[in-house]
Amino acid sequence: MTRFAAAFCLIAVLFVAAVAPAEEKVEEKPETLEELKEAIAAILEENGLPAVGIAMLDETGPVWIGAIGKADLENEVDADEHSMFRIGSTSKMFVALAVLKLVEEGRLSLDARVADLVPDIAFENRWEETDPVRVVHLLEHTTGWDDIHLPEYANNDPTPLTLKQGLDFHPHSRVSRWKPGSRMSYCNSGPPVAAYIVETVTGQEFESYIEEHFFAPMGMETMTYRLSDDVAAHGVVSYMNGNEPQDYWHIIMRPSGSINASPGDMARMVAFFLNRGVAGDRQLIAPESLDRMERTESTSAAQAGQEVGYGLHNYASFHDSWAYREHNGGVNGGITELAYLPEAGVGHAIMVNSDNVPAFQAVSELVRDFETRNLEAREIQGDAVIGDAHKAIEGLYQPINSRQQAGYFLDRVFGIQKLWFDGNELQRKALLGGDINTYVPASPTLYRDDDTGLIALSSVVDPLAGPVVHAGSLVMQPVSLLLAYGQLGVAILWGLAIATSFLYFLVWGVRKLRGKIPAGATMRIRVWPLLAGLSIAAFIGLFVMGASDPFRQFGKPSAIAVGIMLSTLMFALFAALGVSTAIRERNTPMNRVNYWYSSIASFVHGIVALYFLWFGVIGLMTWA
Repeated sequence: MTRFAAAFCLIAVLFVAAVAPAEEKVEEKPETLEELKEAIAAILEENGLPAVGIAMLDETGPVWIGAIGKADLENEVDADEHSMFRIGSTSKMFVALAVLKLVEEGRLSLDARVADLVPDIAFENRWEETDPVRVVHLLEHTTGWDDIHLPEYANNDPTPLTLKQGLDFHPHSRVSRWKPGSRMSYCNSGPPVAAYIVETVTGQEFESYIEEHFFAPMGMETMTYRLSDDVAAHGVVSYMNGNEPQDYWHIIMRPSGSINASPGDMARMVAFFLNRGVAGDRQLIAPESLDRMERTESTSAAQAGQEVGYGLHNYASFHDSWAYREHNGGVNGGITELAYLPEAGVGHAIMVNSDNVPAFQAVSELVRDFETRNLEAREIQGDAVIGDAHKAIEGLYQPINSRQQAGYFLDRVFGIQKLWFDGNELQRKALLGGDINTYVPASPTLYRDDDTGLIALSSVVDPLAGPVVHAGSLVMQPVSLLLAYGQLGVAILWGLAIATSFLYFLVWGVRKLRGKIPAGATMRIRVWPLLAGLSIAAFIGLFVMGASDPFRQFGKPSAIAVGIMLSTLMFALFAALGVSTAIRERNTPMNRVNYWYSSIASFVHGIVALYFLWFGVIGLMTWA
């Protein structure tokens, strides 16, 4: 099973569920289309963004379909409305549409057990008898499964595997960590299984089914899951790490994020959602199905009344007092979002051929500012009186729905959230900084987003964890002040131990060279914490080296990946030797300040090593 590397890379690089907010919001809202184009062009120039593809529509039809910038920097090729971009996880919307169409036809049920439909697909769920994995869980990301692991990402065979072959390649991510349906955790493991169910029910290859029932009737003639002739002729070059060109990546889990599309294609997709399932003169899918797609139902929070969460590959994103419906995605040097505001009759798709998230988000903010410029903001009212029942929600909380179980050891230390009341408003903020999220009470257990008025936070009982808080898709359980700050304290102390060990070495290392420190116990007491710190420095350094090409470096047993594994083993060894030496040689005649400093550093390394061992970081094989 992939450990820390998977968490590190998957969250940072591929198939993002939600793009991080920009550092600064654009202050001046464009009032005209020309002002919008000028502002976007300025963002491209200021941030070195190669190109952006745009499709904007309102109730009258297209507002702007086109592109700004270069599809290919080296060859000076301009991007236009026919340029093909990678849209990443936005592809998942078609998985939900296919399933919902079959539900409409009576050929499939969202409540059907996955094991009954596709018994040939391996997965583990220890609660299967009472809480089985159902089709709806695949679409709402409530299976409890990990995101797909690095070997699945690393497979770049240009000869496409069948969907079944892709699912059989590395099934180890499909293990339920909690009762299916209770918590959401974004993963790319579920959608391919849902797509395979479509294949099983229809007897048709998934991509062919989508092309026949959606792409063709929607008029999306070039949209494709594979490296087609159109993509070869009109595909943009994708760039990462500042404008470093990337090879086309052949994704084995194609339904999760492999679609190539032009701004013209995406305009038709936006129109499809704004027109509530109508394409041309055909009703491809019922408006009621789209309503269900836009609504989350299976989680404990949704059942308690929370309105904000992940639907069927569709979720809400806020802009001022407005809640867009959307899905975004990223893959190997490309970011895309498709978003629409049904009540205002506006929507857009934005695509860039870069991994520059802040620049992408700045463009998105501009487009949303323009689309909502004439809309009036809502005023949200909550409960007039805040009582003891409300105050019970205050405190510190620890996330319990990590996207990768491998990343849980980081979330539980650095992901602590604080909830408190400021007057009649509930505030939520990460303990280590970040923006404050504000809610107004609708009841002692349900809280509205203070801008949109949607129920966005709820206090519920988790079947495994007991009392928890859902804030959007984040699930948190209460944690004591001692544990929250104790974990952070150990982390800070560990960092100090590593840093000071290196500085201390400059002193005793020189003294050793001058013959002032004899060999034996006094030397061993000093050297083990230094070597433990060097092992961690090597661990971090190797990750940094591999981060520019994570799939090749981490998804296979490369020199860097093997070095990462060895560095964790060496850290554990040196930490253990440091602790045992400090205890065994406690009576060794030496300066007591030196002894206690080295001993404390060794014990801190030992505590962290045990923590890493518990969470599977020691002996980490990123390619496994």
